[in-house]
Amino acid sequence: MAGVFYGVGVGPGDPELLTLKAVNVIRKADIVIAPKTEKKEESTALSIAQPFLKKDVQIIKLVFPMVLDSETWSNAWQDNKEIILNLLAAGKKVAFLTLGDPMFYSTYIYIFRMLTDCGYHIETIPGITAFCAIGSKLGYPLAEGNDVLSVIPATIEEGKLDAALQRSDNVVLMKVYKNYKQVVEKLDQHGLADNAVMISCCGLENEQIVHDLKEIGEQKLNYLSTILARKSNL
Repeated sequence: MAGVFYGVGVGPGDPELLTLKAVNVIRKADIVIAPKTEKKEESTALSIAQPFLKKDVQIIKLVFPMVLDSETWSNAWQDNKEIILNLLAAGKKVAFLTLGDPMFYSTYIYIFRMLTDCGYHIETIPGITAFCAIGSKLGYPLAEGNDVLSVIPATIEEGKLDAALQRSDNVVLMKVYKNYKQVVEKLDQHGLADNAVMISCCGLENEQIVHDLKEIGEQKLNYLSTILARKSNL
């Protein structure tokens, strides 16, 4: 029997936010792959899915390095691809866990492309994104009417960031942990700082909510930090 590869979005942190379909796929999986960026780290996605794993499931933790060294990157990813293909060749149902939604700033996107032409069935299970969970948690509408909403990686080039903030009514800023101080300055320049909120680790035990972005100071932020901002009060 041919193997099946599932990309499963486990949402932002709260296990109760997994979709019914995601839970069903996780429960029937023979293999669960928990991606990590570093060997020393635990997999947050795996901890979220833990309540739904069957007792005899095999868990494989694979490291997907986020490095600029193209040789290191390609070797590690190619090795992981071969591991997955061997499991599929053995007829296994393989569930690849990913935070949020699999098609939104996710490691899964690259794995999906690597496996697309390999002859195995691939099914992608959507998940709730962190910014959607934050909006619901705080009663913070993301967009309404004719609002223009932009989802922006805060690591983009300064000119592109200015352009996006200038033309948007509401913004979601991802990856703010790298240059938080500069991001807050940009929001202030574009009239977005006064109606902004940041959450780190939404739905997890170490969740942090910040309504005054300037109070963070020099505090080191978690990778899972997101800012919602808008130009006027609703």
